[in-house]
Amino acid sequence: MSVPTSRTKESARITVIEEKCDGCGKCVSICSDFCLELLNGKAHPSGKAVFGCIACGHCMAVCPEAAIEIHGRFLSPEDMFPLPGREQAANHEQLLALMQRRRSIRKYRNIPVEKEVIDRVLEAARSAPMGIPPTDVNIMILDSREKVRAFTEDFARYLEKVKWLTSGWFLALMRPFWGKATDEFFRGFMKPLVDKYLTDMKKGVNVITYDAPVALYFYGSPYCDPADSIIAATYAMLAAESLGLGTCMLGAIHPFIQNGKAATRFREKHGIHFKSREGLFVIMGYPKAEFLKGIRRN
Repeated sequence: MSVPTSRTKESARITVIEEKCDGCGKCVSICSDFCLELLNGKAHPSGKAVFGCIACGHCMAVCPEAAIEIHGRFLSPEDMFPLPGREQAANHEQLLALMQRRRSIRKYRNIPVEKEVIDRVLEAARSAPMGIPPTDVNIMILDSREKVRAFTEDFARYLEKVKWLTSGWFLALMRPFWGKATDEFFRGFMKPLVDKYLTDMKKGVNVITYDAPVALYFYGSPYCDPADSIIAATYAMLAAESLGLGTCMLGAIHPFIQNGKAATRFREKHGIHFKSREGLFVIMGYPKAEFLKGIRRN
């Protein structure tokens, strides 16, 4: 039995190159699904795995003799690379400083973000952990202020058609089904937010995506662990911060484009391939303001 994703429904294939294998057993001990065993002093596929090989690559990564190859589920030996030395990794103080310097930036200088910088952000996001390989996280990339603005204007037109989702009669109808907390959230946050979005857009003021130079939308597939897209978005945010960009996570667009025929048409128009339980926009650009102090959070 293999674990299905939107990208593959097959198990990966494990090959042991016997003449290279010295029988150290590291691959057997690292595999969490008992895909490998030692027979006559050599590693062999066991045939006892519950899920089949999911191509996590752990066995290839620990083998000192390069005696194991994994093919399938979008993994091959060519995907392996030498780990950077520990001395190259950020220490705790450096990582904490990066996180403490981060602010939610909504005001940007009118300067494009270079393609090379966006590519480096995406390279970092690609390294994010996932529930099941291969990753089912998708990214819509809006890499200019003009593209961000065009998407936002179209979203505002779409939102105008579905704003009944925050109307008083609909919230009263739904309260028995989704409970007090969700009702308070919609009445106290989502309804005034939608009103603000639409009122300001009619004035030419964008408080939806703030005319950021770049917007990345992270979302999953129906097979995806709901956390995967959030973790990848977080990796991208931190990478952008390390490259001198200001960032802000936006969670209010995603829920409105998930359900219903109008939402399906909107996603299809913008090349968004799936509805997704969780999703986040990360906007970024060179910040207008320089912050001198941080704020300690509880």
